[in-house]
Amino acid sequence: HVQLVESGGGSVQAGGSLRLSCVASGYDFGSSCMAWFRQAPGKEREGVAYIYPAGGTDSADSVRGRVTISRDYAENAVYLQMNSLKPEDTAMYYCAALCRRGYLPLEEGRYDYWGQGTQVTVS
Repeated sequence: HVQLVESGGGSVQAGGSLRLSCVASGYDFGSSCMAWFRQAPGKEREGVAYIYPAGGTDSADSVRGRVTISRDYAENAVYLQMNSLKPEDTAMYYCAALCRRGYLPLEEGRYDYWGQGTQVTVS
């Protein structure tokens, strides 16, 4: 079965950096688009960044220039490097996989599988 396991969250001061990891199993990782989403308390889940199987990427306007998404095909892992963190980046961060057609890359409905999340707190 599909599993997505996130790690790397934590508490950092504003201006700091974190690198989130998502290790995937149970499906053809190399053929799947992947993404990171986040959800702050009282807010809807929002897309942060995505990466296509061939490696093309993009990110949300709110984080562009501060985050980099990457993938390691040998490790079946996707990473989110976040720099210049702000208090408004505080949220639970989720890894998502296996895209459906008919949605934009950072729409929640595009993805079939989700991890349990890793908490990022910026103060």
